[in-house]
Amino acid sequence: MVTQVRHPIWLPAVKQAGARTFATLYALESFARAAISSVVPIQAYELLQNKQGVSLLYTLVALIGLSATLFMPMLISRFSRRWIYTAGTALLAIGSLLFMTHSLPGQMVGMLARVMGSSALAITLNLYIMDHIRKTEIMQAESLRMAWSMMAWTGGPTLGVFLYTRYGIIVTHVVVVGFAMTLLATFWYFRLGDNPLISPGKTRAANPLKNIGRFVSQPRLRLAWVIAFGRSCFWTTFFVYGPILMVVTGEGELAGGLLVSAGNALLFAAISWGKAGRRFGARNVMTFAFLAMSAALFAAGLSGEGLPLLTGGFLLLGALFAVALDALGSTAFMRAVRTYERPQMTAVYRTYLDLSELIPPLVYTVVLSFFGLGAVFATLGVFTIFCGVVTFRYLPKSM
Repeated sequence: MVTQVRHPIWLPAVKQAGARTFATLYALESFARAAISSVVPIQAYELLQNKQGVSLLYTLVALIGLSATLFMPMLISRFSRRWIYTAGTALLAIGSLLFMTHSLPGQMVGMLARVMGSSALAITLNLYIMDHIRKTEIMQAESLRMAWSMMAWTGGPTLGVFLYTRYGIIVTHVVVVGFAMTLLATFWYFRLGDNPLISPGKTRAANPLKNIGRFVSQPRLRLAWVIAFGRSCFWTTFFVYGPILMVVTGEGELAGGLLVSAGNALLFAAISWGKAGRRFGARNVMTFAFLAMSAALFAAGLSGEGLPLLTGGFLLLGALFAVALDALGSTAFMRAVRTYERPQMTAVYRTYLDLSELIPPLVYTVVLSFFGLGAVFATLGVFTIFCGVVTFRYLPKSM
């Protein structure tokens, strides 16, 4: 018939987006980011030859990245989500192309491109998850997403350093570009689209200051932010001060790298924590995880630099409980945010990651002026106790 339209056979074959869809996308994104997570600071130090200079560079990039995160809803309201996600993927690739120049301007702009790309991907992916995953299934979906990213964050940093030291800068970043392009092709294969039900939200103000005020005015969103910030502070401390502990005590850089890899490998436990959350309730499991993490941090603080391997073991124990918060923590936000303001509130929620990379190092700088490295872990332990108490007190029992 003349009016009959023939569609490509493969188009209807794509299944409706579900937990495995987003786990696949997140795993590919994790490979693109993790492969040079250890290479970027090495390159920065080679260029600056100064630790304080590297810290200043990271702080500057983090501040600009925080601004970009807050303005992301304005871009989402102007363009469709699929194009923001595409731009985020492209920025990961562009960042690696800039790193290949091995120059200070290329390093700075490349780091900024990666931060902005990661922000775009995180916000849009969370919006897609909230569109396609039922609230009662979010815990299972999030635990699966964390577990699937385990291979990337366990092997990625080691792979990146190996390629960088053995084959040089070009090959290392070409691999990242390859992962980014694979992610982009996979994303467009799944053909994720915008949810028309949230379109009214576009008429609301996208001013970052108004979004922050709106976010802070909602107790459930404030609580979700505190939970995410607490777990992210642990990971920032673990990734930075765990390796420093091993180097300072003479255990060596390899021991520090193995500690980080072992911590990332614990992400496989995310599925088990998800099941525990569904059986015992997310509130109870997250409260337990915060308090158990605090105990592990206090133990690490006591052993400190005197028994570095034992301290590393306590930090790994803390990482196991941090994985529980990775698997369940996002549930508090995804169940609380209103449909019509998801883009705006997701952007503000995402600031927990930027601030967790800024605030803890500033606090630890003061702590280290008076005490040893073990005090860093004990200080974090005090804060995670606070997070546990707040979680138990204010998170609804129904979660």
